[in-house]
Formats: sequence, C-alpha cells, structure tokens
Amino acid sequence: MLYIKELRSGLNIFKALGSEIRIEILELLSKHQSLNLNDIATHLNLTNGAITMHIKKLEECGLIEITSAVGKHGTQKICYLNEEKLMVDLRSINTENLYEVEIKVGHYSGYAASPTCGLATKDSIIGDFDDPRYFADPARIDSQMIWLFEGYLEYRIPNYLKPNQAFKEIQFSMELSSEAPGHCNNYPSDIYFYVNGMEIGYWTSPGDFGDVRGVFNPEWWPPHLNQYGMLKLIRINNEGSFIDGCRISNITLSDIGLHHKSDIILRLEVGEKSKNKRGMTIYGKHFGNYSQDLLARVLYDDQPI
Repeated sequence: MLYIKELRSGLNIFKALGSEIRIEILELLSKHQSLNLNDIATHLNLTNGAITMHIKKLEECGLIEITSAVGKHGTQKICYLNEEKLMVDLRSINTENLYEVEIKVGHYSGYAASPTCGLATKDSIIGDFDDPRYFADPARIDSQMIWLFEGYLEYRIPNYLKPNQAFKEIQFSMELSSEAPGHCNNYPSDIYFYVNGMEIGYWTSPGDFGDVRGVFNPEWWPPHLNQYGMLKLIRINNEGSFIDGCRISNITLSDIGLHHKSDIILRLEVGEKSKNKRGMTIYGKHFGNYSQDLLARVLYDDQPI
C-alpha cells in the first residue's frame, strides 16, 4: 500500500492518475498481474510508442514496477502493479513530531512456531524446513522471510519519547500472507495483532500467494513455494484501531496506556482465537513485492511541562 501523509508529496501520483489511459493500464495490471508492453498496447488498441509515455509516468511515481525478461522475440519489458492500495491522509501531520524505524523481520524478541515453518535469508534457508528449533538460531536476525502454520512473532519497538511528549498515533506496516504447504491463493487465515499484550484486532489473509514470482525474491527461491503477500497498514490512535483505514476494534492508545517509559511490543499471532487457522508469512525487503521490512512509525504531541 502506498501511504501519502502529505497532499503535496503525492502530486506526481495525482497527476499520473489524471489520465483515463493510465487508469485503464492499472486496471489491466490488477486483472492480469503482469503484462508486457505489447500486451498492454494490444488491449488498449494503441501503439507501443503511445503506451511508453504512460508507462513511464506510472513507473516514476511508484505505482508500477518494470522488469526485463528474455522471451522468444528478444528482451521484453514486463509491467507489474507495484501497489495494491493507495491511502491519502487529508489531515496535516507535523513531520517534526514523528519518528520511524525499520526492523528486520528476523529481529523478533519472542516466538512460537509449529510446522509448516521456516526462515530464509536473501541467500539461503536457515537450517531445515519445518524445524522450529532454527527460530532460535543466531542467523535468524538476517531472515528476510519467516513462515509458520501456528504460533506468533513478537517485535520490540523502540520508544524515543521524552517526559514532555505524549503518543498521538502508532503505525505498523508489513507484508503478510497465510502459510500453505507450497502455496495456495485461496487459503484464508486470521492473523491477530497485539500491542503490549492487548488485542487490537485481526485481519484475514485471503491466501498464501504463488501465482507469479515475487518482485524482490532472490533467484534461488523455488517457484513452487509462496512468493508474495499483501502490504498492510495498522494504525492505533485515540479514536480506535484500524487496518488500511478500516476499523478493527475500539481499542485506543489510552486503553493500552502508553507513556514515555513504556515498552512497545507488537505481536503477530495465528493461534487459538483464529477461526481460520492457516498460518502466517511475513516478508522482508528482499522477498515479496515490497522493498521494506517491518516499519514502525510513532506520531506524538509536545505537552507543557
């Protein structure tokens, strides 16, 4: 998901979307997952030259990704939809009262895992498939993809607030999917989210996606296994808890009771509460379709002393 927190920072995207042809290109890529330039030109009954300019504008603003592939008729440019959702925050955010940290998906502080499960760095599998003992391996810090059928991962988020500052909103962004043996696009799984032990809600992952190769997957990753997830944005403020702008609970920051000395521990879990219990996969920046690890963002207000 592409999150625009200031209107002016999204001008290039708004301009790119101000064209019916470019909207049609995005609709085609949403339907077909990936197409080369010839395919797009044929679908829209336009020349390759006319399409190239529109593709360039969509690529420049990050809405699509282009890779080169060798085909029967030489090198082809393959277009992918780089963002599934676009979220625009119309409220003014004071960027001075904000900090964010990116945490490697392997930098968890607690875990439980049941097979099917495993970890992979950008270079290799850690240990053996389906052996939870390797979740304690020191090399797990470099993991770029982690999967488990049942269990949880906990991440400790740094709290940099000072005594005269108060939490306004916490955001977490990550790429997630279910966990199937191999892969299965229709494989719903309920993934629950907790902050400091308090349940803030859940999201049902539609599946463990493997129909096309993940954009950032290393070459050695097998094509018959899961390939990518969906980028989710969790927000907790004084109005409630939300995923991609949709309310998932009425739990607020006040309910969690955060202050400048608080620990901040995020837990992702598929467990007893999950009616659809079909696992969880979390992707780092070297796997999946999004070049990011677990991103945590804290917005805060200055308070009078």
